[in-house]
Amino acid sequence: MRFAREEVDAARRTVYAHLSPTPQYAWPMLRDRLGATVWVKHENHTAAGAFKVRGGLTYFEELVREGRPAGVISATRGNHGQSVGFAARLHGLPATIVVPHGNSTEKNTAMRTLGVQLVEHGEDFQAAREHAGALAREQGLHMVPSFHHGLIKGVMTYWLEFFESFAPGAAPDVVFVPIGQGSGFCAAAAAREFTGARSKLVGVVSAHATTYLDSFRARQVREAPVTTELADGMACRIADQEALDIVLREAEDIVAVTDDEVAEAMRILFHDTHNVAEGAGAAALAAALQRKERWAGRTIGVALTGGNVDSPVFARVLTQRQPRPTPASALSV
Repeated sequence: MRFAREEVDAARRTVYAHLSPTPQYAWPMLRDRLGATVWVKHENHTAAGAFKVRGGLTYFEELVREGRPAGVISATRGNHGQSVGFAARLHGLPATIVVPHGNSTEKNTAMRTLGVQLVEHGEDFQAAREHAGALAREQGLHMVPSFHHGLIKGVMTYWLEFFESFAPGAAPDVVFVPIGQGSGFCAAAAAREFTGARSKLVGVVSAHATTYLDSFRARQVREAPVTTELADGMACRIADQEALDIVLREAEDIVAVTDDEVAEAMRILFHDTHNVAEGAGAAALAAALQRKERWAGRTIGVALTGGNVDSPVFARVLTQRQPRPTPASALSV
């Protein structure tokens, strides 16, 4: 997926009219823990607590320019819904969001706070998305997809920030990118090409939601059951064909991480950086930890894609087991 410079410049103007660039740090404790320099891009620091909000801004600007719909509707496990709600409110559009039953309580509250009408339907994201499509047809609403070029242009801005922060030829050797519906990975690939960075891109899926891993191996879409209890942002049952095509072309590999590995990464991020990560937000670090011997002594990039985790869930994760403390000798920079 390629974007012309004028498209990229327009996306940056749209995003930065409402958001500031997010920070990234090479945390010393993570360096000791992985035996490698680890750059963390903190998309948990956006106004909506996750990277998705960027995509909503660019998508809705294009949507309104082409003609204002009567209203919009979409399906989500949370962060995409906040992105839709945030952008819809800016443009004065009514928004309906469909979530599966049992969705994150605090993400639901955040969406309602943005003014969306919340509808609960189905047991997983795919069922919620199918219901949202039916409601769109019945009520004459515009269906905001989870994967679209207009979304990717906005999401791409955070990866541009990341890759452009390094001198030419000095970008990380590998970057781990969580995959839900695919916009984050595809945006990373587009930004890598735009900037000329040479980092390898490794996609990360939940071991309990493996459609992209199974599809990557089969080289065609394979549906897979969703049983993750922690990484709701990666709880995709059916891969998007267009996203898969890009993943097949651009990914060095796909790594699957278990809920236990994700929980440990959440604890480590809080212990080593004092940042809160939701399950999907910690998945990239979980993959880097899983593959740390492969990348020892190199430079690693990970995206902390979001910090929107329910308080009781995060409290339970933190108390399950404490990560190994970092030796004092490792704290010298």
